[in-house]
Amino acid sequence: MVTVLVILILCLTAIGIAYLIHSGSKKDYVIDYETKNYNKSLYKGDTFAKDLCVTSNNVSLEGYADDDSLGAAGLFDIKNNTVLYADNIHTQLYPASTTKVMTAYVALKYGNLDDIVTISENAVNLDADAQVCGFEAGDQVSMYDLMNGLLLYSGNDAALAIAEHVGGSVEAFVQKMNEEAKALGATNTNFVNPHGLHDPQQYTTAYDLYLMFNACSKNPTFIDIISQKSYSATITSADGDQWTTEWIPTNYYSAGEATPPEGVNVLGGKTGTTDEAGSCVILYNQDMESNPYISVIMGADTKTILYDDMTALLAVGVGTKSSKN
Repeated sequence: MVTVLVILILCLTAIGIAYLIHSGSKKDYVIDYETKNYNKSLYKGDTFAKDLCVTSNNVSLEGYADDDSLGAAGLFDIKNNTVLYADNIHTQLYPASTTKVMTAYVALKYGNLDDIVTISENAVNLDADAQVCGFEAGDQVSMYDLMNGLLLYSGNDAALAIAEHVGGSVEAFVQKMNEEAKALGATNTNFVNPHGLHDPQQYTTAYDLYLMFNACSKNPTFIDIISQKSYSATITSADGDQWTTEWIPTNYYSAGEATPPEGVNVLGGKTGTTDEAGSCVILYNQDMESNPYISVIMGADTKTILYDDMTALLAVGVGTKSSKN
């Protein structure tokens, strides 16, 4: 009887293998899954993913109309570990300055916010049209000020200065970004710089971005920084003179250029815009009971589309929950 059972199991196994080999669609799916490596560890369920929102598929949201012009969009209920909406969240896209979420994560994990950083020539060697805080080589500024310049104003010079100070070099810091991203489960992501200026080898997904942003949100300092409506930084120039500058958030909700829907409090977030990436934003939100949500849209054609779609998504996914309670 045991021998017959073993033979039966072997036969069924062989049939299954033969099916995978000879069935074109099934084979394509398996190879595609292995190639793209869609956060496989997350789908084991009981270990890594127990405190995360997880889905491998698109998730519809009643009352919200999909916008096919977007690269990807997602809404995550952090309290209940639930994906409320997902559209192409595992598609690899260019991140633009949403890259700085991972820069912040590494800086907060390995840096000292009380450190005084001297701005290098390399940190200010950027194209004239790049978003910058306005530092000059030799300026001295605290790490805390740099973090505000990074997250609120999206300064590319701040990103480079942080990378050099915390990592010893930009290259070493970026290596740490990739290591930490993989440790968080962001296996569809690759970084080659800490600021997000376009590089064809720098990419992420909306879901990976959620993983990184969610990890950052566990740090109260991160939430405190992104929640501000403005920040005044103090810079000491190379000749000893001090000056101050004010940074306004680049996300339209915090800057007062977009209005959150009723029942939704947008605490803050991180934006990103390049020609190749389109307009992107990831946000930390709360309903009227202060329950947390993370929302993300990538690849909008314009900022108007970006914020119109985000407002509609939050209204249905978060605002309606508040009104029902």
